[in-house]
Amino acid sequence: MQIEIFLALLLFAFTTSITPGPNNMMLFASGVNFGFVRTIPHMCGIGVGFLVLLLAVGFGLGALLEAVPLAYTVLKFAGGAYLIWIAWKIGTSRSIGEGKTGARPMSFLEAAAFQWVNPKAWVMAVSAMATYTNSANYTMSVLIVGSAFAIVNFPSVSTWAGFGSALRQWLSDPVRLKWFNITMALLLVASLWPMLR
Repeated sequence: MQIEIFLALLLFAFTTSITPGPNNMMLFASGVNFGFVRTIPHMCGIGVGFLVLLLAVGFGLGALLEAVPLAYTVLKFAGGAYLIWIAWKIGTSRSIGEGKTGARPMSFLEAAAFQWVNPKAWVMAVSAMATYTNSANYTMSVLIVGSAFAIVNFPSVSTWAGFGSALRQWLSDPVRLKWFNITMALLLVASLWPMLR
């Protein structure tokens, strides 16, 4: 892969990883509600889960979904339903989690598994593989695309958790926290619109 193409791929990976979407909205809310350190497994789960999804799409799952469009539609709507459920949980949360209650951040495995029903993750994976792979050296180009996302993913997602964590003190006021969580829940649901059309 030429250096210019790789730099364009890195820019694509960065912009798609750092722009608002389901993962970043959930990380922002988790940073507020649980702090940065307790959100690290969630961040790592996103990175590993998305990398596995990306490689699976590159090595054949994308072709299968293209051949069976109904499967892709089912995935999109299952992911949308799950995101609405998560938005409900965020929107009805009324206290910052300190580990004393049953509230907890998303685990590594939950975050990794979520990538398989995350509509934005599928769009990113299919777009990246369609745009940046080279049929002449396909296996290597799939691995390069995966590497580019691995490089930019953790710094991108940790930014959102960090912003959320920085707002913990200000949002320790119950009224502010209530409206923050309702706003984040609405933004999470709104992030579905472009992907479910």
